Amino acid sequence: MYDIEALARLVAQFTKLPGVGQKTAQRYAYKIINMSEEEVEAFAEAIVESKQKVHYCPICGGYTDKDVCDICSTRDKKVICVVKEPKDVAAFEKVKDFRGVYHVLHGTINPLLGVGVDDIRIKELLQRLDGVEEVIMATNPDVDGEATAVYIARLIKPMGIKVSRIASGISMGSDIEYADEVTLSRALQDRKQL
Repeated sequence: MYDIEALARLVAQFTKLPGVGQKTAQRYAYKIINMSEEEVEAFAEAIVESKQKVHYCPICGGYTDKDVCDICSTRDKKVICVVKEPKDVAAFEKVKDFRGVYHVLHGTINPLLGVGVDDIRIKELLQRLDGVEEVIMATNPDVDGEATAVYIARLIKPMGIKVSRIASGISMGSDIEYADEVTLSRALQDRKQL
């Protein structure tokens, strides 16, 4: 970086972002340097404004810039889709098929990392179940996601509420020969009748 302190600091800030290594951070920094003053100010303003205005919805735990998010304000509350992180809500919303509400756990149970049931938003989920007909467990299909889904299902099923798990298996466009044994097993278990 030719010992340019300001540029080195900018690169260091970009490397704090997930998935951004040194080379990508340098490309981002050079892009910023080559922007007009107005573009840089707009970029910086967008960062500051989003940090100041975006917060967690007090009901679902997803991102919003309002008192309560639009999903919690307008959707049918009889079906709750439980996800790990707010970005998972965005992924489901792209599909445009789900008409219920969400509940963001902000993590999954992981004893090895010291994350227990009291460290994620399970208690808040249980407080939302009045009038709910179904809870869809949409945590990641990994060990922590499965353990969390099973734990929550065991809490909710005795209440007479249907608990379901999103299907998993072979993704569209992939080759079966490259799938691992667990994925193939799950694909067989979650098969659908044609």
